[in-house]
Amino acid sequence: MVGTEIVTDEGLNNAYVNGLIQTNNGSLEAKLDELRKLLGKSDDDPLRIVSVGAGAWGSVFAAMLQDGYGHLRDKVQIRIWRRAGRTVDRATAQHLFDVINSREDVLRRLIRRCAYLKYVEARLGDRTLYADEILKDGFCLNMIDTPICPLKVVTNLQEAVWDADIVINGLPSTETHEVFEEIGNYWKERITVPVIISLSKGIEAELEPEPKIITPTQMISRSTGIPMENILYLGGPNIASEIYNKEYANARICGAEKWRKPLAKFLRQPHFTVWDNGDLITHEVMGGLKNVYAIGAGMVASLTNESATSKSVYFAHCTSEMIFITHLLAKDPEKLAGPLLADTYVTLLKGRNAWYGQKLAKGELTLDMGDSIKGKGMIQGVSAVKAFYELLSQSHLSILHPEEKKPVAPVELCPILKILHKILISREAPSQAILQALRDETMNDPRDRIEMAQTHAFYRPSLLGQ
Repeated sequence: MVGTEIVTDEGLNNAYVNGLIQTNNGSLEAKLDELRKLLGKSDDDPLRIVSVGAGAWGSVFAAMLQDGYGHLRDKVQIRIWRRAGRTVDRATAQHLFDVINSREDVLRRLIRRCAYLKYVEARLGDRTLYADEILKDGFCLNMIDTPICPLKVVTNLQEAVWDADIVINGLPSTETHEVFEEIGNYWKERITVPVIISLSKGIEAELEPEPKIITPTQMISRSTGIPMENILYLGGPNIASEIYNKEYANARICGAEKWRKPLAKFLRQPHFTVWDNGDLITHEVMGGLKNVYAIGAGMVASLTNESATSKSVYFAHCTSEMIFITHLLAKDPEKLAGPLLADTYVTLLKGRNAWYGQKLAKGELTLDMGDSIKGKGMIQGVSAVKAFYELLSQSHLSILHPEEKKPVAPVELCPILKILHKILISREAPSQAILQALRDETMNDPRDRIEMAQTHAFYRPSLLGQ
């Protein structure tokens, strides 16, 4: 199976929308033609879009493009890459079989494609399914309960990306550098420069020779040599399964004006509004920060039996820390409002990082199980806690403590980040310590931290290598 393209049959002749065929293509075709013209595509050369990584959001993003534009096969080719060889365990195969039989549209689709029997055999334990194999039929391993449309799956990375015009980064931040470094090797002989849209929400810390944050878009640029003006970030209040089920959602695509405006128009759908914004740094950093604080939100929700009061207190303190940290990194960051605030809210409320925090607090998961969880994928908040803590603990980045009037590392003004590091990374404290930190009588009003940040006195451009 390695090195082959898995091509779907009749399912890709039409655009599927939760089992329904989308037939209106006038405005969609016009948007596609506009983007093709901008990218300099000739009439006989299809626009090639590939999603790298097949987690829940990467798979749904590719599926939405397939739903919208897949029927225009002469003008666009949409594919997704994932590694071959990942097996589906029997318990998951049994659950998948139940999901299939609960959805008449999915059941009929598999029968038409002569693909149903293998799921019966897997349910009985007579056959092993593979993640790339089921993705071809519209099942993401990290989102089994929400079938998507059939996708063209490629398991050879070079084949997937070598001539791609638009690459979607659906990888975790922890895998982005490694995979795009390999991609960079394949692109050394390229004449045209592709456009890359990163969905990754996480950051890494680099401490030598100078401490700084490395965002996924920066990792991609470093690894491939693609200029930052051709790399964009898309984020917003997006729960993958809900978006594919047509819950109304919005997002921002951030980066250079040349690409963000036409791409926002191209990606916009009736249930998925996409705006454009020039502040890539703040949005990408906030994308990593929200995962950090979502783990704590899950712990607070579990430990207080979903107390609205406790969760709101936590929300006030964690958002003030997020604002403080972004002002360290950017001189005039985008305000935590609108889609940025909504993204934080939904992630703290329901994202996989909040789920992880809840399970830890209940004792249903342990830290020894790692941060890659079956059925959920990578919990990116764990590595982000480590990265932000290490970065903001550097003594030579010291700032003046407003009350003690002495130099301290920036992390000393982020008590929630500190306690999350003690719980998740150094393992010096149990999950219950998150409540002790909230109830600390010496903790300042969150407004004080925000006002300090907005003085610009703490701005440290070196933290982003500037």
